[in-house]
Amino acid sequence: MEGLDTGNTAWMLASTALVLFMTPGLALFYGGMVRSKSVLNMMMMSLSAMGLIGVLWVLYGYSIAFGNDVGAGLLGNPFEAWGLKGLFVGSYTGDSVSYVLSADIPALVFVAFQATFAIITVALISGAVADRMKFGAWLLFAGLWATIVYFPVAHWVFAFSNDDAGVVGGWIANDLAAIDFAGGTAVHINAGVAALALAIVLGKRKGWPREPMRPHNLTLVMLGAGILWFGWFGFNAGSALGANGTAAFAMVNTIVATCAAMLGWLATERIRDGKATSLGAASGIVAGLVAITPSCASISPMGAILLGAIAGVVCALAVGLKFRFGYDDSLDVVGVHLVGGILGTVLIGFLADPGSPAGVAGLFYGGGVDQLWRQVVGALAVLLYSGILTFVIALIVKAIFGGKIRVSDEDEATGIDESEHAETAYDFSSHRGLAGVAGTPRPDAATASAQSVVAGKEG
Repeated sequence: MEGLDTGNTAWMLASTALVLFMTPGLALFYGGMVRSKSVLNMMMMSLSAMGLIGVLWVLYGYSIAFGNDVGAGLLGNPFEAWGLKGLFVGSYTGDSVSYVLSADIPALVFVAFQATFAIITVALISGAVADRMKFGAWLLFAGLWATIVYFPVAHWVFAFSNDDAGVVGGWIANDLAAIDFAGGTAVHINAGVAALALAIVLGKRKGWPREPMRPHNLTLVMLGAGILWFGWFGFNAGSALGANGTAAFAMVNTIVATCAAMLGWLATERIRDGKATSLGAASGIVAGLVAITPSCASISPMGAILLGAIAGVVCALAVGLKFRFGYDDSLDVVGVHLVGGILGTVLIGFLADPGSPAGVAGLFYGGGVDQLWRQVVGALAVLLYSGILTFVIALIVKAIFGGKIRVSDEDEATGIDESEHAETAYDFSSHRGLAGVAGTPRPDAATASAQSVVAGKEG
């Protein structure tokens, strides 16, 4: 294939795998944070997003997000690449050579890379509705939300115009010229405000906030956070679309901002509560990753440290907003992803370094408020569009399910794993009555005799 760069292609293939791996990492992160009777359902909500959104992306999602614009930068043509026609050898258009996107990687590599973004964005929302949403209702909501909200917003933010090819992209990327390198608006603000709207429609968990609902397995939480950090290098550095200096710049910023955010969150906990926790460390990691996502190619490493520290502190404080305002965001999607996404997007307007790959000067570098207002408008546009439409979609799903999109009170008390999946995560029956099981050692004679004596005394 003429113009193919195998090095860039290899990096993008690896980045795609890294980002896809983030969704199982998110499943572990979320799964450890819920109670043991809900862990399978929580993980299934993430994993089911992989299956559902992956299929929708190939059918029409990619075309809506990256097809040629059909009006005012709001929507790509859903039929232009329906079923990915025209993007591979032997395609419906009869082309003999695969398209090449960004000059030197196959189109299908970019298709796969962006599919992983769509998948994890939907999965992020599920953390706000843990313990109580019917699985069928979740799947219907996820499909509608991806179609009506994520695919168009991805077009706004990620679809850049190409005058030479006659391609017109989305309005935020091209007309507004707001900077969002890897998805602070399209992914994190989008998912965060959607999580808030869905949680409000769904209602609070029974007993919240009176009853403690502690994470059942912090080991899983920390493992999930580590996998997310690992996969996020594909998320951010992969968004350079090549093995180049911009990818290296984004990778360094992704490391250092996350480190600073973890320290910021732990310091906040230590000052406020007297203890620094493992849950705080894991949450700080995610907050830093969220905040650096839009800005990893536009601020300096020193700016990344400052941004990360701010995100760690602010997000640690923001998770308490649900108690003040009374919305039950089970796993703090709002406090981490919505707040972190807004911080990372807006602070570009202050911290953008003209020496960075983006080449834009923020307010602190003499650029005035020109970039700042663009960042604010982009963030607000996604927040309002996603928040309003998510609320409407949630009400539609609720009506389709006869007003019952959450499990019954009895099923919620028993555990959503059993009611929705007929399974439990942990089987303790194997620890009982093992002496009569074939192959299980029986007590020796001395132990048996001692047990008889004790039994006789008790009798």
